[in-house]
Amino acid sequence: MNGIERAPPARKPLYRQLYVQVLFAIALGVIVGVAFPGFATTPGVEALGAGFIKLIKMVIAPIIFCTVSTGIAHVQDARKVGRVGVKALVYFETVSTFALAIGLIVGNVLQPGAGFGGHADAAAVAKFSQTHLSTVEFLLNIIPDSVVGAFAHGDILQVLLFSVLMGFAMMAMGDRAASLRRLIDDVASAVFGVINIVMKAAPLGAFGAMAFTVGKYGPTVLGSLFGLIAAFYLTSALFILVVLGSIARFTGFSILKFLVYIKDELLIVLGTSSSESALPQLMAKLERLGCSRPVVGLVVPTGYSFNLDGTNIYMTLATLFIAQALNIPLDFKHQLIIVAVAMLTSKGASGVTGAGFITLAATLAAVDPRLVPGMAIVFSIDKFMSENRALTNIIGNGVATVVISAWEGELDRDRLKATLSNSADKADIIE
Repeated sequence: MNGIERAPPARKPLYRQLYVQVLFAIALGVIVGVAFPGFATTPGVEALGAGFIKLIKMVIAPIIFCTVSTGIAHVQDARKVGRVGVKALVYFETVSTFALAIGLIVGNVLQPGAGFGGHADAAAVAKFSQTHLSTVEFLLNIIPDSVVGAFAHGDILQVLLFSVLMGFAMMAMGDRAASLRRLIDDVASAVFGVINIVMKAAPLGAFGAMAFTVGKYGPTVLGSLFGLIAAFYLTSALFILVVLGSIARFTGFSILKFLVYIKDELLIVLGTSSSESALPQLMAKLERLGCSRPVVGLVVPTGYSFNLDGTNIYMTLATLFIAQALNIPLDFKHQLIIVAVAMLTSKGASGVTGAGFITLAATLAAVDPRLVPGMAIVFSIDKFMSENRALTNIIGNGVATVVISAWEGELDRDRLKATLSNSADKADIIE
């Protein structure tokens, strides 16, 4: 107007961007944990990290219910929902097998537990030996005693089951459920608003979690197990770049550009050690990337229970590490049993920090009870392993959603290419 060009909106300075604040908080937490371990291990510091996780967890069940139920209800063809579900499960099981296999391969090649020279105290981990559930018990556990109980306890699989049933019920109602769908959509918008408010506290949560962990365990203890940590991160990197990278390339996008696109969510996960802490933002970003809302609403929550690539890698690698540290040989047959058992026990590990550790206990007890005491070896560094599990899990679920959307023919490829390229340009990423 009047020949004057309006200047583009100013970009936020770096110190006001959430991912920079989280990264700074992580670094500060490490420094405080090393320099002031007494202060870092006080209940107040611990509460910063634990409290942030609880703030996120309190809205996970409502978000899953709203997105899954309306995602199904908005799809008019029931066969389409079943088709997406079958494709998702086929993809999940195939990629999970690759994750388990690559963990075994790296564990056998590097043998990080060989010559460890220490033995676990069985009494220290005896409580974990009771965590194994039979297949029948696991299936029955998916069915909640009551819907209210499922939401109250935050059992994701139980909430997911009810959400699917509710979605199909609203679909069967047709136009009569229109007002109910709008109500649930409005509730979802409000819950996402709560998440936006909670995320303002992400830097505090990241600082508290890092400071407490480093202060409690110390650099000396962590240094003695650096080989396992390094092997796990190396294995996860290989899986992401090679396996997921190949899948992404076949689908038509770059895994590196995708990682840049979700960098904010990755840094939040890094600070909180919980992939669920970034679930709402991930779902919103996948929709903006060009994935259809029904596919996002079905695949992402399901993936958080059935597509835990990081947890799968961790279980195979950690099992081999413990066996090597305790000098318990595992032949090819036992390693195949690890893959089969881990494929079952990993289902339902919700991505909350520590869930993978309990899942490992169930796997060890099923493969060979003599391995269970070895959990004391990896207990001290599970926090650092948990961070990588969560990172790999969220990346795997993001890629899975794009792949299933493309497979279903509901991926806006033009928007996908434009959004990823724009994100990469801003970060100065050159392939």
